[in-house]
Amino acid sequence: MAKIPFSKMSGSGNDFIVIDNRKKLLDADRLGDFIRKVCTRKISVGGDGVILVEPSSRVNFKWRFFNSDGSEAEMCGNGGRCVARFAVLKGIAPPKLSFETLAGTIEAEVSGRQVKLQMVQPAGLKLNLEVPIDGQVHQLHFINTGVPHAAKLVDDTAAVAVKDLGRKIRFHGKFQPAGTNADFIQPVDRRHLKVRTYERGVEDETLACGTGAVASALIAARKGLVDSPVEVETTGGEILKIYFQLKGEGFDRVFLEGDTRVVYEGDLWEEAYEY
Repeated sequence: MAKIPFSKMSGSGNDFIVIDNRKKLLDADRLGDFIRKVCTRKISVGGDGVILVEPSSRVNFKWRFFNSDGSEAEMCGNGGRCVARFAVLKGIAPPKLSFETLAGTIEAEVSGRQVKLQMVQPAGLKLNLEVPIDGQVHQLHFINTGVPHAAKLVDDTAAVAVKDLGRKIRFHGKFQPAGTNADFIQPVDRRHLKVRTYERGVEDETLACGTGAVASALIAARKGLVDSPVEVETTGGEILKIYFQLKGEGFDRVFLEGDTRVVYEGDLWEEAYEY
């Protein structure tokens, strides 16, 4: 296979391998092993996921998003912000753009490194779920912000064993068969949260999670703890800003805004994924 051009990008600590696949160099339906290998740190490029930009007959482009374990995900907020900037830098789309995802059509606005992404309509809000784990009942709150998130309000995110408890929540029978991401939310004041996230598909804590930041802000709002816009401090220390409107029992006009970085560009050799 020919060398594969790619960009390595980061959105608030989530890092991605972004590939222009409009000419269908890669078969997106047969990439599980490829994804796992190129996302392996120290041996290959490494990343939380791979994003393919593909043609769309309706909007500026379509994306295929894959977690580092090779599974395809409906949506990723930080990945969405990165792919929007990538599309502008490569002349694929203008600064105000739309793209297809498995969760629906996403709109974005790119201004330099800052990207503001309109999220799909949140769904499935459930508050005050009692979930037994290891003999203890945890009060969790659930919402789907493009992908499923179960969240727990905590006094101090630094004291949470995110990988252990997050994994148990992620695979808990209450959230099967799809499983869920797990967020731990520390309210700071009415405009600020601290959030740590265990990501489904990465199967570990990540430095940031866009859909998790959105889920956390919306859940905290419905619990009467915050008002829009909310600044969410991620594990990596960067700030994501969440805008929303309360509408009936749900939400309207939900946006995720934050910084993106182009880390480097290069070509994937076969050695990067044939090992």
